[in-house]
Amino acid sequence: MAAPRWRRVLLKLSGEVFAGGQDFGLDPATFKSMAAEVAEAHAGGVQLAIVVGGGNIMRGKFASEAGMDRVTADHVGMLATVMNALALQDALEKINVDTRVQTAISMDDVAEPFIRRRAIRHLEKGRVVILAAGTGNPYFSTDTGAVLRALEIKANAVLKATNVDGVYDKDPRAFPDAKRFENLDYDYCIDHQLGVMDLSAFTLCRQNDLPIIVFSMLAPGNVRRVVSGEPVGTVVGRKP
Repeated sequence: MAAPRWRRVLLKLSGEVFAGGQDFGLDPATFKSMAAEVAEAHAGGVQLAIVVGGGNIMRGKFASEAGMDRVTADHVGMLATVMNALALQDALEKINVDTRVQTAISMDDVAEPFIRRRAIRHLEKGRVVILAAGTGNPYFSTDTGAVLRALEIKANAVLKATNVDGVYDKDPRAFPDAKRFENLDYDYCIDHQLGVMDLSAFTLCRQNDLPIIVFSMLAPGNVRRVVSGEPVGTVVGRKP
């Protein structure tokens, strides 16, 4: 593997990916394959933190729209991310990747609390750090939580793994003529509402000049390719 492009990155994994081919739930085979992808990238020398979503179990916004109190729904969604984090930790440690789970909601029996300096120390020691429970606050998406954590741990980039191979001008699954972008600036994504991340996450990235790489998690080896600097997916950053 080529030398990593960045010293430290934050990988954002949506919860939906962990359901595998199912509509919801935890698919053990998917956790195993995701762990292998992470381990391959980590072996190249990059310091790797991961933020996981919980959409395969519970999405607070959708539950709220169905009638649940929004704050309660968001807290249930945060707990769903902890379940995914623990399952991913188990899969990683089965292949001998030293891992720590830190959560924004205190639950000392199963994970460490998120402490910025401790998370950075784990990364410096070569451990993968999985960050769960979002920011610990309702009304904030895991995208915003991912960018916030990336800034706190001084990551050099946010890698957003999705089920498509980059950012398009329209939904490529519905429109065969959709155009994929190789490079975009923050303002274009915000102005055209391309839906890569929510507005709060984009604004934080723009204010702090933190690049976002959007790529497909479905292609084996893509995490390694991205951290090695290969031209994979779409790079969102400041206008040259």
